[in-house]
Amino acid sequence: MDLFRLLIGMVLSSAIGLAGYRAEALSLSGVLGAILTGTVIFGFGGWSWGLLLIAFFVSSSLLSRYREAEKETLAEKFAKGHRRDLGQALANGGWGAILALAYAFGGGGRLLWAAFTGAMAAVTADTWATEVGVLSPQRPRLITTGQPVPVGTSGAVSRLGTLAALSGSLFIGLTMLLFQIAGSALGNRPGLWNDVFIVPAGVVGGLVGTVVDSLLGATVQAVYYCDRCQKETEQKVHRCGRRTHRLRGWRWLNNDVVNFLSAVAGSGAALLVGLLGWG
Repeated sequence: MDLFRLLIGMVLSSAIGLAGYRAEALSLSGVLGAILTGTVIFGFGGWSWGLLLIAFFVSSSLLSRYREAEKETLAEKFAKGHRRDLGQALANGGWGAILALAYAFGGGGRLLWAAFTGAMAAVTADTWATEVGVLSPQRPRLITTGQPVPVGTSGAVSRLGTLAALSGSLFIGLTMLLFQIAGSALGNRPGLWNDVFIVPAGVVGGLVGTVVDSLLGATVQAVYYCDRCQKETEQKVHRCGRRTHRLRGWRWLNNDVVNFLSAVAGSGAALLVGLLGWG
């Protein structure tokens, strides 16, 4: 473990967390989550791992601002707003932090590098799919039945959202490859062109994570119903102030848990791609 790198990670993640708070992308608890995950990922994973986490956060925060006024009407559907809290920070970065610890102490090497990329690709793809997919001019369809459903329904997919998920996955894979090439050049190490396998690892991990997220959302994620507004929502207390009742799903399986599980699934898929590519 590099204590200096751990300290740098804490300083950088603190600065980014505070900047995110000022930009209203993070709540106060979200700042804490960003510092925790960022410090661990920077300190134990390394620069390329930490920078990839920043790439996810910055790109997702910018997309959340894209056509924000049009998305405001859908806020009642989702459990939380655009300001990420501690739960969301841990859901998106927690599994990556665990992989960073395994990378530092377990000596997993390149395969854990691929697994981390897949985890970040999964949460990026899911976020991009949500932020862009809700703007689709066509009604989305439930992933399990193919039936048209209202925009914002848990487990709903659309062509635009799927394209956004693919773009987010590719973005993460290419970004990690560029970081690795830059790191090799700065460290005067020979670049290994078979590192390009990190790109399909990211794409596959992102898409698998998104599918898992949608399947869980359509089947076992907790969904509630507001009798006053007569609308489905992920919120236990609706925006109107009325307490909702559970319509379906497991009570403990909220959106944060779903995001964490999709990251795990994405990392597993990316690891398999790494095994195929690197033996």
